[in-house]
Amino acid sequence: MPQIRFNLRGPSARTALTATPPRRIPGHPPAPITAPLRHPSRAQLVKFHTSVLRMATQNTSGAGDGLKLTNRLNESRSPYVRGHMNNPVAWQQWGPEALELAKKSNRLIFISIGYAACHWCHVMERESFENSEVAQLLNDHFIPIKIDREERPDVDRIYMNYVQATTGSGGWPLNAFITPALQPIFGGTYWPGPGSTMGGDHIGFVGILERIRDVWQNQRQRCLDSAKEITTQLREFTEDGNISRKDGADHDALDLDLLEEAYQYFQNKYDTDYAGFGSAPKFPTPSNLAFLLKLSQYPRAVADVVGLRECTQAKDMVLATLDAMNKGGIHDQIGNGFARYSVTRDWSLPHFEKMLYDQTQLLPVYLDAYLMTKSAEHLSAVHDIATYLTSPPLHSQSGGFFSSEDADSLYRSSDKEKREGAFYVWTLNEFQDILGERNAEILARYYNVKDEGNVAPEHDAHDELINQNVLEITMTPAELAKQFALSEEEVGQILSEGRQKLRDHREKERPRPALDDKIVVSWNGLAIGALARTAAALASQDASRSQHYLAAAEQAAAFISRELYNASSKTLTRVYREGPGEAPGFADDYAYLISGLISLYEATFNESYLQWADELQQTQIKLFWDKEHLGFFSTPENQQDLLMRLKDGMDNAEPGTNGVSAQNLDRLGALLEDENYVKLARSTASAFEAEVMQHPFLFPSLMDAVVAGKMGVRHVVITGEGQRVEEWLRRYRERPAGLGTISRVRTQGGEWLKQRNELVKSMDASREGVMLCENGSCRDELVMDMGGIGEAVSEVR
Repeated sequence: MPQIRFNLRGPSARTALTATPPRRIPGHPPAPITAPLRHPSRAQLVKFHTSVLRMATQNTSGAGDGLKLTNRLNESRSPYVRGHMNNPVAWQQWGPEALELAKKSNRLIFISIGYAACHWCHVMERESFENSEVAQLLNDHFIPIKIDREERPDVDRIYMNYVQATTGSGGWPLNAFITPALQPIFGGTYWPGPGSTMGGDHIGFVGILERIRDVWQNQRQRCLDSAKEITTQLREFTEDGNISRKDGADHDALDLDLLEEAYQYFQNKYDTDYAGFGSAPKFPTPSNLAFLLKLSQYPRAVADVVGLRECTQAKDMVLATLDAMNKGGIHDQIGNGFARYSVTRDWSLPHFEKMLYDQTQLLPVYLDAYLMTKSAEHLSAVHDIATYLTSPPLHSQSGGFFSSEDADSLYRSSDKEKREGAFYVWTLNEFQDILGERNAEILARYYNVKDEGNVAPEHDAHDELINQNVLEITMTPAELAKQFALSEEEVGQILSEGRQKLRDHREKERPRPALDDKIVVSWNGLAIGALARTAAALASQDASRSQHYLAAAEQAAAFISRELYNASSKTLTRVYREGPGEAPGFADDYAYLISGLISLYEATFNESYLQWADELQQTQIKLFWDKEHLGFFSTPENQQDLLMRLKDGMDNAEPGTNGVSAQNLDRLGALLEDENYVKLARSTASAFEAEVMQHPFLFPSLMDAVVAGKMGVRHVVITGEGQRVEEWLRRYRERPAGLGTISRVRTQGGEWLKQRNELVKSMDASREGVMLCENGSCRDELVMDMGGIGEAVSEVR
């Protein structure tokens, strides 16, 4: 069955696929495949997928095999999973008991994967999973299992690959029918439920359930044979990170011209009218933005290859995109933080859910933009995101960061039905009631608020946004001042006071969207690193807020160490909610946390963070390293409930695990003078050579490793005390992100680092100096005049 397409906001979007290459393209929405299929595995997958519902069957009657299931989701601690515990569907949890039940009963498993903030997950629940007809079909003929994709990204990744390969797109809710041996036979995203007005001529969910039931009962062997073939083809389709060393393939070094190729792709995709890349819907995809900004911060050899003009153009594209996002509806103009993506090309209409991982990645991008431009707007965005991260509801009292806020909420406490965006949208009448006639007119012009609303009907699938306005900044204070014959100071005061009144009203009168209060290690690692860098960079100009950000980062690290880290085995547990969860830490948990801890060390020079990062790095290598084909698997070798082990190389909404891991290995290799880590960084990048050389734009987080492989990573060691080293350190921290690393040793303390790094051990910790180390030797970069200090800082990039 072809993927159902609608011109509306949803399903909660995942990366799209193109036909050349037939792979996931970061930052793109679900979209049909328009070019011929060229990947043989993918062509076979599509063939098998479309053939399942065409198998000749006879109608099946009866109430199944007599197995009676009960809903078990009250046993879960996941807010998303627990949200379905009152459904008439007899949901089971993913685990040994449910999988064994499928084998014993010889039923197909129906898995539905989503997350708490997912709007279209809520739509499908209302239409289908709360429906008695759907529930009876699922309960009598399948083993229905509900999964939180944030708890089990490993399960999600396998079947998302399958759905993307067979339908050309993906998203949540992710729904798939799989055999008791976990092999998929059919899948998709949102399917219309009974009574839905959105199905059109397409088969709905009830029809799919009936058809799959009949196929399994009447054509079981054909189904099993098809599932086996599908799995074979799926393994071929998901070989990323395994093919570069396959069958004795030659080793080809990754050269700097890959960065130029990646730049050209983004330059060709750049939207010159509205900024961003591609058309609607638009995702920020911070990994791409960070790569483009960093082009001008790499060593000069990169600019020589890419081109000085091109590096400047890359920076300008990002700055324009950040400005458009900051002014657009994707930014919560009254509160703080950014929504997950924009439904429209001009950034005006968001998909309203707010995810922790988006904030944590956008923060360092806006920080680097500010450090490059010294723009007040970029600095405002930095504090906006950092404030959102370090305040309720996202920052927990225990120290960790919660996962997300929902897209849907009640407009008033007395309402019965939640609506998407209800917490964030406004009518012109509300502006007038809250602000008064004159000020309402000024703020309405500023935020593009109209009497008839500013959301186009084609983007309002459920008629939830009629006469409603998403706030976006469409005028400057200077333009407003001219229109209303006021001074810019008067306009500024009116806007500031009006914004506060709107926020106070929203906080008082509107129920806040539901909070997913899981604490996920990987996303907390991203938050730790982002806040640590921000605190260090802004310390000299805003000590109070910087200290607040740094304290939040340290509190999160302490929480993970206390609740989710086993000091004996040196292993992580992935999720905390009302206690540690069941799932072990996956490779991304280790990678993102290691990255965050290195940044936290560089912000504090507390070597316990660096020591912990070193321990975690050794555990990641032990549990996830592929000795045969190189690189890191996403899951440990002993995981029993998975169809296959995959490697995460490409960047998407979150950075690629192997890209971040390669960065960590290079940073630790430089900080610790550990040649083994440096070699593993080269090997990690090497594992994806074939894919990177074919399409480098899919792997922006691996580009650091490409540059480091050619140029190395410079390590600065600050010794002693004094005004000159403090000035050098301040300037170093206030520069945009580059490849360099930094440590500090004093006469008292720092014994672990001295023992771990022989070069550091040999230094005179009492002498005021800035030692620049590379290739096993160091030289003192400290000079007397402050201009010389600036030149020395720039050399470390």
